[in-house]
Amino acid sequence: MQIRLHEVGGQLLRVGERPSKRGHPPLLLFNGIGANIELVEPFFDAMNGQGAIVFDVPGVGGSPAPKLPYRPRTLARMSARLLDQLGYKEVDVLGVSWGGALAQQFAFQNAARCRRLILAATSPGHAMVPGKPSVMLRMATPQRYKDPNYLKRIAGDIYGGAFRGSPELVGKHLRHVHWSSDYGYYLQLVAAFGWTSLPWLRLLRQPTLVMAGTDDPIVPFVNGQILARIIPHARLVAIDDGHLFLVTSATQSAEIISEFLNEC
Repeated sequence: MQIRLHEVGGQLLRVGERPSKRGHPPLLLFNGIGANIELVEPFFDAMNGQGAIVFDVPGVGGSPAPKLPYRPRTLARMSARLLDQLGYKEVDVLGVSWGGALAQQFAFQNAARCRRLILAATSPGHAMVPGKPSVMLRMATPQRYKDPNYLKRIAGDIYGGAFRGSPELVGKHLRHVHWSSDYGYYLQLVAAFGWTSLPWLRLLRQPTLVMAGTDDPIVPFVNGQILARIIPHARLVAIDDGHLFLVTSATQSAEIISEFLNEC
């Protein structure tokens, strides 16, 4: 993956781009909260030959913090301008966790540019069925990104799935973390506050794949069921893993997504 800085509407973005070896459009990925480009490398490695675009949102990873707070619609508009600069008229879109809000917003605002939509470990936003209060409180701070020992203690509780029985996965996860600032993390929290896609989910017309972990303490499985039931052309796939299944079950996830993208 080639990583470069792009200026989009006065905002610098650290953008990763991988050329495609296949015939369909590249996959535009919206990452989770506090997550930099490198955190999804295991997934992209499993997506053999798939073109991809991913960027650090403002204030995260290598993208400088913005002057003003933003909302999902702001980033959806910025993403479309980035695609203009990169020369892509159409993309497939994948949103992970927090990034699922951006994926839904992008598909709604830029329907003609979104061929297919994939929503992984995500929800309809503010109206979601929440995880346990203890889990949500731990997600309210970025401490897990900055304190490896703390993450080792709580990884199984907050991420579930493979992290419950394989503590060595924490080290593999941490080596991809490029922490930027607490401010950038809180900007993401503020951006999601009060946002929901429920009023317009029925208007999405893209073929949609909803993927949900059966042991996800952050975004319980029922949220995937809600998305798949409301979005007209959606289907739900259950992954026997936790919140980070795109990484911990990368091969399985990549096979499911590749099959979906290759459908006529």
